[in-house]
Amino acid sequence: MAIAHAMTRILHILDHSLPLHSGYTFRTRAILKAQQALGLDVRGITGLRHGEQGASPEVVDALTFHRTPGKAQGPAGLKEWREIGALADAIMALAQDWRPDILHAHSPALDGLAAVRAGKTLGIPVVYEIRAFWEDAAVGNLATHEGSIKYRLTRQLENMAVSCADAVMTICKGLKDDLVARGVSPAKIGIMPNGVDLTMFGTPAPRDAALAQELGMGDGPVIGFIGSFYDYEGLDDLIAAMPLLLERHGDARLLLVGGGPMAEALEAHAKASPAAHAIRFTGRVPHGEVERYYALTDVMAYPRKCSRLTDLVTPLKPLEAMAQMKLVAASNVGGHRELVTHADTGMLFPPDDAAACAASLADLLDRRDDWDAMRQRGKTHVRDNHDWHRNAQRYLSVYQRLLGGASNTPDSVAA
Repeated sequence: MAIAHAMTRILHILDHSLPLHSGYTFRTRAILKAQQALGLDVRGITGLRHGEQGASPEVVDALTFHRTPGKAQGPAGLKEWREIGALADAIMALAQDWRPDILHAHSPALDGLAAVRAGKTLGIPVVYEIRAFWEDAAVGNLATHEGSIKYRLTRQLENMAVSCADAVMTICKGLKDDLVARGVSPAKIGIMPNGVDLTMFGTPAPRDAALAQELGMGDGPVIGFIGSFYDYEGLDDLIAAMPLLLERHGDARLLLVGGGPMAEALEAHAKASPAAHAIRFTGRVPHGEVERYYALTDVMAYPRKCSRLTDLVTPLKPLEAMAQMKLVAASNVGGHRELVTHADTGMLFPPDDAAACAASLADLLDRRDDWDAMRQRGKTHVRDNHDWHRNAQRYLSVYQRLLGGASNTPDSVAA
């Protein structure tokens, strides 16, 4: 079977999907759109955590998503096992009619284990793609702590999914290296880096003077963050950096767009800051309006704290910022080092250090003559290394091995 033939069917097994908006759903959309452009027939199916019991199938942005009916109940452990069973049953029911050639599951591990269960019953090969380790994400969201029983059990589920899948993909080198350290053969693991659909980023939007006036942004440089307000994002350090930044650039402003678990604490922190007059919160804005807020910024800042999550996982936002010709300043954690080359495509500063963050931002604002060249290098880096339509071809060799009858042992799957 030719892998680029339209009849090659790939079923993506997902935690949640469009029409919900998140980094997870936008990555999924980009993957499915790029695979369609390569001639593959793709669909998605979501587990019980999608939450919305809408139509099934549901077509969003010309993409088809099936839903898993029902609701899992029970104590911790049993509830998750029931989720796996419900999703596996839904996959098998769909396969009776649509008959996929590959089951491509995306983290968390519940999706991978459901795909493995269904794949073994149906005789269909399984690819398991890890976007982050679920146990580390829970630590980052302050839902548990490293080494807890919950942490260790979740890690074991991840190991089971990796062990049972026919091929594994990760979004970055950090995650692959961690799996190899656990004893997984590197030949079993491929990398599909985070990317940007460059067809969605044309000429950057012009600055909206009315919006700038409404927000009181002034005429000075604007530091921005657009995303979810989680503790690991380090936005408290960015707020703490503002009084120091104002000592060198008194007309600078900080624009924080979004919301999340830390929103209330961050707003209180900003209100108590001597730089309170220079910090603006907008709350969440509709996805279609985000470009207007990007257009107000000069530098996008990503001050992530140092942790296993941020060292191992590459975020999407810095790539989107570079694609939109924005300067990027980011903390020097492993996930950022895979995306940003210091003083070339952006600036890196020590994590968990407000003074270092302020100094880096001030130095970048001092180098206005270098801005155009740095912006161009950033966009070129994204185009050459993180274009979804180019990188999606990496899946093809993995699919071809699995469909071509090659042994599904770790050493036979493309790295």
